[in-house]
Amino acid sequence: MGARSSATRPRALGRAAGLGLGGATLLTLLSGCSIEDWGSAFGHFGWPGRGISLQAHQMYDLWIASTIAALVVGVGVWGLIFWCVIRYRKRGEELPVQTRFNMPLEILYTVTPVLIVAVLFYYTAIVQTSVDKLSKNPDQVVEVVAFKWNWQFNYRDGMGEEANTVASTIGSSDVIPILVLPVGQKIRFEETSKDVIHSFWVPEMLFKRDVFPGSVRNVFEVTLDKEGRYVGRCAELCGTYHAFMNFELVTVSEAKFNQFLESKKGGASTQEAMAVIGFTGADAYATTTSPFNTRRQTHSWNQPETVAAGK
Repeated sequence: MGARSSATRPRALGRAAGLGLGGATLLTLLSGCSIEDWGSAFGHFGWPGRGISLQAHQMYDLWIASTIAALVVGVGVWGLIFWCVIRYRKRGEELPVQTRFNMPLEILYTVTPVLIVAVLFYYTAIVQTSVDKLSKNPDQVVEVVAFKWNWQFNYRDGMGEEANTVASTIGSSDVIPILVLPVGQKIRFEETSKDVIHSFWVPEMLFKRDVFPGSVRNVFEVTLDKEGRYVGRCAELCGTYHAFMNFELVTVSEAKFNQFLESKKGGASTQEAMAVIGFTGADAYATTTSPFNTRRQTHSWNQPETVAAGK
């Protein structure tokens, strides 16, 4: 029995060395590429993309790193399973050595999952705290007012219900509301609803938050870092025209935003203010979505388009 143990010990040491070398190689490969490189190479592992805010980047990095960690653990487990299947496959009628337990392996199987969960929980808590963090003095405050079935965006001179609205944009059945915001600034959103529960969602922000009626004001902050035009939606089933309750987020430089806001304060319409910062013609209106038709459509109710809703 002693000779058998001494013979198997070198092989066990060799396997441990092989696993250690494989782990070191994997870490070396991972360190050579950024989280974004790995995410882009594998389609972001089902995530919509890196996002357009600093908070979105943190959530994206957590998702990609967690997925890579899960794949590493999965590959290790699959490797051990196939190794056991091949190494200990039946070779005869002789019963293999029976071992009641292996204390080092039992400890490994217990400690390793606890460590993995603890590390994931730690980084999840850090990112969640950062995403929900509110600053004492945000650069811009926007009051989001939802109603069936559109949006109103009020640019405020301070925080809370007591603050004053200095400029406003409101959507209608004919014009999609446009929310113009600057990049590189802390923007606080204060949400309230006129009727039922809605949900403020810009997919590229990788974040959404419900909009409640009454005295409840949901608040969150983002720091946008990419200029562009992005569709916004209501993500809470709120009634008949919920699917058409869209808006457009336009992110611009701080200088252009200041021009836009000053034009709005001077009495210009949203489209006139958009023209001031270079968005003229059709670009002065939403380009990522279009208004819904308030009349019944042939494909939905088999009625002529000239028949008004409810008739």
